Amino acid sequence: MTVRVMLVSPAMNAALREARFEGDAPLDRSGRERARAAAGLVPETGLALSGPSERCRETAAALGLPARTEPALSGWDMARWAGRGLDEVAAAEPAAVAAWLGDPSAAPHGGESLHALIGRIGGWLDALDGPDGTVLAVAEAAVVRAAVVHGLGLPAQAFWRLDVAPLTLTELSGRSGRWNVALGRPPAGPPAGGTW
Repeated sequence: MTVRVMLVSPAMNAALREARFEGDAPLDRSGRERARAAAGLVPETGLALSGPSERCRETAAALGLPARTEPALSGWDMARWAGRGLDEVAAAEPAAVAAWLGDPSAAPHGGESLHALIGRIGGWLDALDGPDGTVLAVAEAAVVRAAVVHGLGLPAQAFWRLDVAPLTLTELSGRSGRWNVALGRPPAGPPAGGTW
């Protein structure tokens, strides 16, 4: 069965504004307001999911989605780097950051390597089967990027070349081993620029 997977990145929060490794931080006021404003623009779906982070759950609620929390959609596990700023970590551990950025198998932070993240999200994606073949999930940007890398069979290093802005929709359709990514899809109502 062909599955349509719509991944919505969560709204803005302070950690994203400050370039901190994710951690579990709530939306900020602006993020909450933007998500509420987009509530009527979210495509209808047979199955609504949310990553377990507070940011994803708050975004799903503000969008009016009856989303079930899906542990498989956890953000990238940064272990001891979680909540710290990229500049702070790069200043304290330049060799570790260089290894993390250059080697998809490296996990100098003690958490998940890029290969592990892509494998975990790819396993979730390939096992999907929504009740009507459609799934909508609010998921961290790293999860969306990993899904695209897996779905298109891109090399892991392509992950670093993909940008996912807050409150944007990325759509994959297909099934295990054969995924397509919709690019340039007209939004169902968001303003020009692709954000809600």
